[in-house]
Amino acid sequence: MDQRRSAQLLNGISLARVVLAVPIMALILVGPTVRYAYVVAAVLFTAAAATDFLDGYLARRWRRTSDLGVFLDTTADKLLIAGVLIALVSVGRASPWAAVVIVGRELAVLGLKAAAASGGTVVLPSIWGKLKFNVQFVAIILAILRYDQRIGVMYLDEWAMTVAAVVTVLSAWSYLPQFSAVVRGVRQ
Repeated sequence: MDQRRSAQLLNGISLARVVLAVPIMALILVGPTVRYAYVVAAVLFTAAAATDFLDGYLARRWRRTSDLGVFLDTTADKLLIAGVLIALVSVGRASPWAAVVIVGRELAVLGLKAAAASGGTVVLPSIWGKLKFNVQFVAIILAILRYDQRIGVMYLDEWAMTVAAVVTVLSAWSYLPQFSAVVRGVRQ
């Protein structure tokens, strides 16, 4: 596959995550009143998350990366996670504090990556970022499909969301060395 077509396909896969966020959110919002809406939302969310793995696999296999591709990939992840978390908070299936921690971190890192990019530096995703996405994925799937039995004081998905919030904060720390140069450059 030529470079132009492969780049278009990879960018299209990332954009599919953004497009899928809308019906997933809508299904979660109608979930309390529409039978199987949560199940369909979980299936679509899984498909959207799978596009992240597919995109990364193909980019490595074809050795195709671009600044636009890196931006689209990380932005698509953030939009999907943030949108679905906000919908889950709206229907009482995610804690507002966990959503604020996770979405806040996503916005902060996205902003810092944009600042770095404006200075000509591309901040590549870290292994912590991929771990964070996977933990968030599990927590969100559990929240969408909520098992209606508490484990101690919380549901299983609430425990998973707590772990996701902690991993999310820890993953932000992995970017600090890269962002510190950007911040120092801005202050000069």
